[in-house]
Amino acid sequence: MKQQQAILFEKPAVRGRLVRKPPPEEDGKAVVSAAPVRKKPTAAVKRARKRTASGPRLFLPRKRAASRAYGGAAYRLGLQLGRTDAPSGPPEGEGELRRLLNCRWAARVKERGLGGYPWARYHAAAAGYVRGFFAGMGRPAPDWVPLPTERSVAVIVTAKNEERTIAAVLKEADRLTDETYVIVNGSSDETFRQARAASRAIVLSYPQALGHDVGRSVGAKLARADILLFTDGDIPIPAEQLVPFVHGIEQGLDVALNNIYPYLRPFGRQDTVTVMKQFLNLALGRRDLKASSLTAVPHALSRRAVETLGLELLSVPPKAQALALLLKLRVGNAGRVNVIRGNKRRKLNSGRGNPVASMIVGDHLEALKLAGDRLGERLVHPDVLRKRRYIGGDA
Repeated sequence: MKQQQAILFEKPAVRGRLVRKPPPEEDGKAVVSAAPVRKKPTAAVKRARKRTASGPRLFLPRKRAASRAYGGAAYRLGLQLGRTDAPSGPPEGEGELRRLLNCRWAARVKERGLGGYPWARYHAAAAGYVRGFFAGMGRPAPDWVPLPTERSVAVIVTAKNEERTIAAVLKEADRLTDETYVIVNGSSDETFRQARAASRAIVLSYPQALGHDVGRSVGAKLARADILLFTDGDIPIPAEQLVPFVHGIEQGLDVALNNIYPYLRPFGRQDTVTVMKQFLNLALGRRDLKASSLTAVPHALSRRAVETLGLELLSVPPKAQALALLLKLRVGNAGRVNVIRGNKRRKLNSGRGNPVASMIVGDHLEALKLAGDRLGERLVHPDVLRKRRYIGGDA
């Protein structure tokens, strides 16, 4: 018993139990007490949470970017590198300064191997780098998220009646880049005014609804950047969760998709659209993509992909994805963002057989027709069992 008490005393961190040093009157015995009971939230705290829940939600990951495993060391490393890379004579203008910071950060990412997983390490180091970079110039640091690429990046946002969320979406886009395009179409609320007031983005407004995904083609036509990052105006996604899609293009992908498979229901409970997404990838020999699709945001395209596929085809995402696979462009999963939870329910996209679902299913059928015309009716799956030549048929 004395040996056990000595062990507890020397190593007080015993799996969640608290060990305090015994006072003299306790006769040298270690006292082990239970962890304190959590207090129930007060009424004021509950009301504050309710008010927060009523506004636009950012779909943050369960673990913060600067996790315990990497946050401290990675942040300090970024802080040191940022101070070292701070220019003695910074360029004039925010845009030029941002490009200089991002260029030097991208060089450090390659040098130190900071790109990719675990992303917590990357984001912690990036936050420290921005802080150190501006501290070296004697300036307060902005809330920028540097990107692991020296290539230019544009964010394209489509919006229709998104006055409650568009400001939060653009705030996150501005943390990544100063080239943002907002395509407002068919809105009857204050989306256009909110977008103009919330950001320096180029905002286009069309009084009529352009149709599903046409706004993305319009944005792609306007953008001049090397990497195009697409998202919607109804889902505020933290800038940190958008970085992996840019990194995917930097690593050689032409089409960087959002892997939503971990957030799906079991197959028997999936909707028709989700089943069609998986069927298209399977039919084209890309079982690894599962339910990943250009119909889901966020996703990113390289300049090569935009020029190869064409702007008109981008307005029909399944056909664009099918053609990208047929033309041997590099298509792959780059990030994981749970947009299923944040997808806004509307009259047109709710219920069985709703118009939006029917249209997306039709787009996938067009994609299969495109693939069949190029590869034949069996696509990439040869028939190795039937011996048709014995009855005079095709092999």
